[in-house]
Amino acid sequence: MKIESREIQDDKFAAIGIGAMIVFIALILVAAVAAAVIIQTAEKLQQNAQTTGEDTSNNLAGKLVIHAAFVSTGGTGAPGAYPPQEAYVLYVRLAPGSSAITISDITFQIMCTNGVVEGTLGTAGEADIALLDQGSQGLLAGTAALQPGQPYVLWVDGNMNGADCSPDNGVDTTVQLYFHVGVGGSTYEELTIRNTAAGSPVV
Repeated sequence: MKIESREIQDDKFAAIGIGAMIVFIALILVAAVAAAVIIQTAEKLQQNAQTTGEDTSNNLAGKLVIHAAFVSTGGTGAPGAYPPQEAYVLYVRLAPGSSAITISDITFQIMCTNGVVEGTLGTAGEADIALLDQGSQGLLAGTAALQPGQPYVLWVDGNMNGADCSPDNGVDTTVQLYFHVGVGGSTYEELTIRNTAAGSPVV
């Protein structure tokens, strides 16, 4: 005679399988979130690096380099608008790696004890610029563009708008000169006035 057992067994294998599945799914979700965060962070770092590189390139390349500066000698043509000892004449180029820059996008500041002289390149009576090999006969309009590798001569008035920062102002032996390019960098140069005679070097 067969005896049937009706005792209920406590089977936990299924419960263990469900728990493992829940843990597995949770691990997948955590891994997905972590991957998304890592990818987003990497993209942001790449964008920041690219932006920083572009800004650095603009600041280093998009500006003027001053090779020499003197007390203006006056004379005919463009220099005639800038009396001797009242203005500065500078020899400049665009920095290596620069692209062409529109002249009117460049402004200047001369700072001294008497105040600040400000103006825009290509504006007659403020700052005229010409090709070096053509001098005052090759004055460039404000709408023209400076080209990389090309040397230029630049006349800057040091006495206007109520501020006298000219070489013979009788107060300063040094003045601070800045050139600012609209979408590029800035150039700083300290001009040291040892002699106010026309043609005397100040850099």
